[in-house]
Order: sequence, then structure tokens, then C-alpha cells
Amino acid sequence: MEVPLSRPDITEREIELVNQVLRTPFLSMGPMLRRFEEDFARFIGTKEAVAISSGTAGLHLCVVAAGIGPGDEVITTPFSFVASANCVLYTGARPVFVDVEEGSWNMDPERVEAAITPRTRAILAVHIFGQPCRMDRLLEIARRHDLLVLEDACEAVGAEFQGRKVGTFGRAAVFAFYPNKQMTTGEGGIITTDDPGWAALLRSLRNQGREAEDLWLHHPRLGFNYRLNEMSCALGVAQLERIEELLTKRERVAQEYTRRLRDVSGVAVLEPSAQTTRMSWFLYPVRLLAGPPRARVMEELARRGVPTRPYFSAIHLQPFYRERFGSKEGDFPVTEAAASSMVALPFYGKMTDQEIEHVCHTLAEVLLRL
Repeated sequence: MEVPLSRPDITEREIELVNQVLRTPFLSMGPMLRRFEEDFARFIGTKEAVAISSGTAGLHLCVVAAGIGPGDEVITTPFSFVASANCVLYTGARPVFVDVEEGSWNMDPERVEAAITPRTRAILAVHIFGQPCRMDRLLEIARRHDLLVLEDACEAVGAEFQGRKVGTFGRAAVFAFYPNKQMTTGEGGIITTDDPGWAALLRSLRNQGREAEDLWLHHPRLGFNYRLNEMSCALGVAQLERIEELLTKRERVAQEYTRRLRDVSGVAVLEPSAQTTRMSWFLYPVRLLAGPPRARVMEELARRGVPTRPYFSAIHLQPFYRERFGSKEGDFPVTEAAASSMVALPFYGKMTDQEIEHVCHTLAEVLLRL
């Protein structure tokens, strides 16, 4: 049996709304954009939402909107997709890494204060794998040191911390909708905020710095081409109509994986933290404990029709970061241990019990035989 690594959940409704757009003269910056933004803000519970071309673009715009630049520092995690640190570098500022907590794999709040310097401007919290960070503690630290809080919620749409949705804690938050995410717009993302001034600034920045979208060729500030097209917004509208269904399907698959793998020797599963009132399953990662090398396990799984990926590589050990900042093995040991042992299994909402059983049985057999 061949099992795909991921698969978007697209229905006739998504196709219907995209076709509606294609029958109009508006393929960019039209009514579907406004509808998507309004629907998403309502779902998350913020006053504003600003759609953009990718999660990376959204993170970049938030750092720009915050006025963060050369000489400034932003505290964040080294265990994430590289964009969460790169977005700081885009403005000439420096990401300052703090190691993660064992188990949640989110930035450890107890290590944050030691990383604060007079140059620190913000804390960028990343809700890794759809598991919320300990936002109460991070917000407390930020208030005490007069720091901005931004949320990278690119993997966490619908996740809740202490009964409150992520995306509502910081000055702004960024969500992303790549095809392997909980909901998809193909490519694309969205920024949420309760600050109307920030929302207006972000809308200007995404559209080449235009002050108002009806003023042609008037650019009072440096901006970017980070717009999201109408077809992608149509996908987003349709996916939001089904968001509870999409999240529930993934929860079912995750629960089945956990039930079947919890007692498999050599495997540690990801569990929601105590203060996580809803986990939003971006993917299903497992940690391979002492045993055969991860590369051998992944190679053997692939040979048997089970594709996997290592999630995530430690950002500070990426070649560019080593060369630029002199980072090395041992700097962030919890991150490095996770980065060298985590494996993402095939995961999508429409996975059948037969597919889940095949993945689990194959993994257990490979670990036993290697």
C-alpha cells in the first residue's frame, strides 16, 4: 500500500467559489478578499484580518510594521520552520534563540528573560505543530519588559490556549495556508490583529506601500507585493465554511495514531500540553528514541510505501546561521535532540483507518527488525 504524505481536503464547494471568481472581472483585490478577511477575523475573534501571499510574507510585514530594524533583537525559537527567524533578518534585525520545552517543543518561557537585552524589541512565539505556546507567561514577561508580542500561528489555526484561540494574544498573529495545512488557499496566509492602525498599515505594506487601495500609483511608504489573489481567497472562504469539519477530521486521525503508537517500543508521541484546550494538528510527529538511526528508519519506511519527513531541522544549525552567527552543536540541546529524532508521519484529514494501521504496523515492524 502506498500512502501519501499529505493531501488537501477539497470539495465541490471550493471549486464552485473559485469558478464564481473566474466569472467576474476581479482576479485580485476584489470582493472575495474582503469576504475572506471578514470571515477569518470572525472565526479567530479579532477585529481585523489582512490576507497576504504567504505566512512568510505575513511574518515579514509584522516585523516591518513593528518598526524593528538594524540593531534590534527579537526573541524566538530555533525549533521551527526557518521563515520564523528569517523574517527578522529581512529587516536587518537579529533573531535571538531560546531553547524549547521538552514535550511541547515550544519556546521555554523560563529561559526568555535571560535572553532579554537593551536591544530586545519583541518576542515572536511560534505555536509549533499546532500546540499553543504558554502565552500567559510570555505576555507577563513582555509586559514587564515593555516588549511587543507577535504570534507565528502558521501551523495552529483553531488551536486554543486556556479556552482562547491563538491569534488573539499578541499585537498581531500570522496564519499560513500551504496545501499541507489544516486549511488551504494553495499558497497564502493571513494576519490577525485588534489594532485598526496596524491593519491599515499592513494593507498598505502588502500592496506596494499604497496608502489606500483606491489611490492609483500613490506610494507614501516602501511596500511589497504580498497580495493574495481572489481565487485563493475563494478557496479560503470555502475552507472556513468547513473549518470545524476539517479540524475534527485531523483530530480523529491524530487520536487514532496516538492510540496505536502509544505502546510501540522506541516511539514517543506528541501529547497536548495541560493548558492546551484545543490542539490543532498540523501534522503528526513522533520522536524516535534510542534505536536504529533515523535516516535508516525513514529509508526503510519509504521502501515500504510510507513517506516521512524530518520535522524540524534546528534553525541555528542551518549553514547560513552557522556562518553568520557562529552557532554550533550544543547551543540549544533540547532543540537539537528533538531535531535529530523527530519524524512526521503521513497525515491528512481523509486518512482511512486502513492507511493509519498500515503506517503504524510498518513503523513498528521496521523498528523491530532494524
